[in-house]
Amino acid sequence: MAVLWRSFSLYSPFHLSVPPKPIYSYSSQSSCTCSSSSSMEAPPQGYRRNGGIDDNEDPKVAALRELKEETGVSSAEILAEVPYWLTYDFPPEVREKLKHQWGSDWKGQAQKWFLLKFTGKEEEINLLGDGTEKPEFGEWSWMTPEQIVEHAVDFKKPVYNKVLEVFTPYLH
Repeated sequence: MAVLWRSFSLYSPFHLSVPPKPIYSYSSQSSCTCSSSSSMEAPPQGYRRNGGIDDNEDPKVAALRELKEETGVSSAEILAEVPYWLTYDFPPEVREKLKHQWGSDWKGQAQKWFLLKFTGKEEEINLLGDGTEKPEFGEWSWMTPEQIVEHAVDFKKPVYNKVLEVFTPYLH
């Protein structure tokens, strides 16, 4: 059994980190804020909702749709969900760059996180996706949860650690 995880996020939107065993995969300058908003509620005020979730789309549906669009993977099932939005603040230089790119000023980003079980075969993984979107990834690899946190952008590490904390009970 292998496990996939998906985050809707700008800088590390997807980590196709599928270890050979069921293990969770997706800085001092930043902190992780937890919001009690459920899947269907809006993210906290001032935070940009993850890229990938369409207006009025359930985040669970979006997670599976985005997984297929970005990796070609449709053989996955949701095992768990972080029951609230997680947020991180953009460092000042990132916030300034994104303000120009997006035309709006967000404090940071709000994310919904899901733990997915990959039920297919490696041959299904295709980083060209399903052909409906421009490819977003150039490579994928099997990683442990610790390796994924190590590879995360520093200002996102607190979120990754919180996700690991929530998903750990499902991995044993």
